[in-house]
Amino acid sequence: MKAVSRVHITPHMHWDREWYFTTEESRILLVNNMEEILARLEQDPEYPFYVLDGQTAILEDYFAVKPENRQRVKALVEAGRLIIGPWYTQTDTTIVAGESIVRNLMYGLRDCREFGEPMMIGYLPDSFGMSGQLPHIFNGFGITRAMFWRGCSERHGSDKTEFLWQSGEGSEVVAQVLPLGYAIGKYLPDDEAGLRKRLDSYFEVLEKASLTKEILLPNGHDQMPLQQNIFSVMAKLREIYPQREFVMSRFETVFEQIERQRERLDTLKGEFIDGKYMRVHRTIGSTRMDIKIAHARIENKIVNLLEPLKAIAWSLGFDYHHGLLEKMWKEILKNHAHDSIGCCCSDKVHREIMARFELAEDMADNLLRFTQRKIVDAMPEGQGDKLTFFNLMPYPRQEVINTTLRIRAAQFSLRDSAGNPVEYFIRAAREIDPGLVDRQIVHYGNYEPFMEYDIQLCQVLPAMGYLTLNVIPEEGQQKSLPPQTEALLENGFWHIDINPDGTLKMQDKQTGLIYDRVLTLEDGSDDGDEYDYSPAREEWVVCSSEGEHQVEVIHEAWQSTAVLRLTMAVPQDLAERARREASGRINAECRITLAHHQRRVDVEMVIDNQADDHRLRVLIPTPFHCESVLCDTQFGAIQRPVNDSAMETWQQEGWKEAPVPVWNFLNYCALESQRHGMALFSEGLREVEIIGEGQKTFTLTLLRAVGLLGKEDLLLRPGRPSGIKLPVPDSQMRGKLHCRFSLFSYSGTAAGAGVAQQARAWLTPVQCYNKIPWNAMKLNSAPFTTPRHYSLLTMSPVECQLSVLKKAEDAEALIARVYNPSHDAACEGQLAFTSPVTQWQETDMGERVCPDVKHQPTTTGLLKPGQSRTFKITLKP
Repeated sequence: MKAVSRVHITPHMHWDREWYFTTEESRILLVNNMEEILARLEQDPEYPFYVLDGQTAILEDYFAVKPENRQRVKALVEAGRLIIGPWYTQTDTTIVAGESIVRNLMYGLRDCREFGEPMMIGYLPDSFGMSGQLPHIFNGFGITRAMFWRGCSERHGSDKTEFLWQSGEGSEVVAQVLPLGYAIGKYLPDDEAGLRKRLDSYFEVLEKASLTKEILLPNGHDQMPLQQNIFSVMAKLREIYPQREFVMSRFETVFEQIERQRERLDTLKGEFIDGKYMRVHRTIGSTRMDIKIAHARIENKIVNLLEPLKAIAWSLGFDYHHGLLEKMWKEILKNHAHDSIGCCCSDKVHREIMARFELAEDMADNLLRFTQRKIVDAMPEGQGDKLTFFNLMPYPRQEVINTTLRIRAAQFSLRDSAGNPVEYFIRAAREIDPGLVDRQIVHYGNYEPFMEYDIQLCQVLPAMGYLTLNVIPEEGQQKSLPPQTEALLENGFWHIDINPDGTLKMQDKQTGLIYDRVLTLEDGSDDGDEYDYSPAREEWVVCSSEGEHQVEVIHEAWQSTAVLRLTMAVPQDLAERARREASGRINAECRITLAHHQRRVDVEMVIDNQADDHRLRVLIPTPFHCESVLCDTQFGAIQRPVNDSAMETWQQEGWKEAPVPVWNFLNYCALESQRHGMALFSEGLREVEIIGEGQKTFTLTLLRAVGLLGKEDLLLRPGRPSGIKLPVPDSQMRGKLHCRFSLFSYSGTAAGAGVAQQARAWLTPVQCYNKIPWNAMKLNSAPFTTPRHYSLLTMSPVECQLSVLKKAEDAEALIARVYNPSHDAACEGQLAFTSPVTQWQETDMGERVCPDVKHQPTTTGLLKPGQSRTFKITLKP
């Protein structure tokens, strides 16, 4: 009799490094479990293999306390018994950026290959939804198979668990969904009654959903030890289910069976973020916004600032410091697992997560300063001190620069390389003790003070390079304030006034379009938990327009800033909200900055939250009636609907959670009419909803305040709690939160206006280094000189976007990765290096050369929407 299905039992353990427990608690269990796994694999030749959860951070944690077992692990991996990789940590795919996912795979695969061959499956059994760009990233490492659990429903185009999954530009993987999760085979009983109770209903679901009838029964769970009696369990299964075939298999065996029936598979495209059959926690992007903001800031600092600066320094002759960069990356990648970056953890674990980000940022900041100093110290001596500006975007920029310099003089001038004076504006000045500059100065009895000046200037900076001015102790050329208008803020692009209710009225002077009541703060209830926003059953929304406000304007030479102070009385907690009482408060200071020559309107906020169980959002109305919102994603962009049609029927259809149209983006989102648009740039505030009449108001989440890790019976997520019901008072977000975002209006399309490039430029501030004759840390001079002005690489400010510029991991060459940020149009870009290029090779994302790819040197070739290409460029010595 032909079997109804073949049931593949795969021994594994799912390893959350941290969650409601700490990393050190899980490490103790890991040491225990690993000894059992290694011993069983070594001593029992009938026990064929064990899957170590697809992430090498497990091994790193283990070897930190059991380094003597490296050879045991290596022998088992080489024999194909212990299955490791491909990840460093099992990443979230909707909150973290593309380069983070690439580095996660790159470091994971490199670590794996020290021991043997990795498991080449995009294995993400518990991440909260799948980015539509994952097939592209997987293919970038030669991975053609993917296995995951969450996010699928039949409205994607198939009700089967096996299909071909494509990203928009055509990259493809064979996908195997785990429809009931990765733990349905955990702790299998060895008696008939127990097995039938567990598996009768499971088999019905699995076989109905499977096209191939190759059924997966993963034998493992969170932190679960190896099941010692699995063979007796399998014997009992064969006895009570004779119509099914039971085998112990690797995941690869299942894929081999699926691929034999490839022509029968449906082809699906795009992201999987439906919570119909399993929870995906669409609103987890706003939990613990302090951690989310720190994450985005540090991610951008490494990719946008440090790596390109190190590439410039390497091209000039300095070391690249791969080891330091890998340490930084691994610190933040440890935080990119779904629970960690989702911030659905205990307060103690969140403190550990933030400590890793602080360590990585401290390393990045210090290496940034060190590298700038090495470059500037090696310049030829000239008159006076030096002030060097580093532009780490691949095109020239004219920027308003606010920086600080120190000089042991009462006045100074700035002069360019030709000796011409450069105008500047003094924002503030103060006297500082010489010991703060270099303690050796006062050690030798010299107490003459230094002056420290906060200055502003405006310079055109070369592409991917730097420019140097001399700082001379003489009277300088200071720029006077420009004439003021009656508007709150005004330049050639914007006329901005304040309304009586404390909101802004912004007129785009080039299009005549009005954006009214901008920066309304909206405070509503949050009866949810760390996983999900959910409103109270008795809602009461309070807006800043009902509170008090004060405003002052600070005019400077090249920019003006309106400081808007808002005070809101809000309910102290859910009980007060139900009674329509408001003894809590929110104070917000909003600094709205308009540079005199820029279209961008920058907003920095400091929010002081003194209330619990609520969600605070900022409203930015636009004049556009939209059916979709453009959101950037990894290496591309996606159009999402402003309304999810399933919201009308989700309860009748039994969704596990409501499909609220709250969307994650990375750096920007945009609303467009046929001819004009408004983009919202953000650093860490990555959750937006489009609301209001005509769906034309950006609603950006600033913070969510909740007190429980998990909670049952939410209005938008009925049933059991996610996680566990653990108090997390730190997640009430009491105290001050610093955040920033920016508004950028444009004409035409987002791609044509270079919105992606503008967002990255906003996230890539000019770096400044002031060289003076004193420094607390002494360095010997470099054996070569560097130019006072330099440009390494030039690209267009529209079309292709630079994703990364770094030194190759294993070659004396640079790596440049570019992508097409458009969601609907092909593009091409030019990469022009100032240094002669001796070799130009295309690689995969893992930096392995693609020998069969032909391309024109210095050009990216034609890139489809959402496509990236990676190049290895060897410069002439």
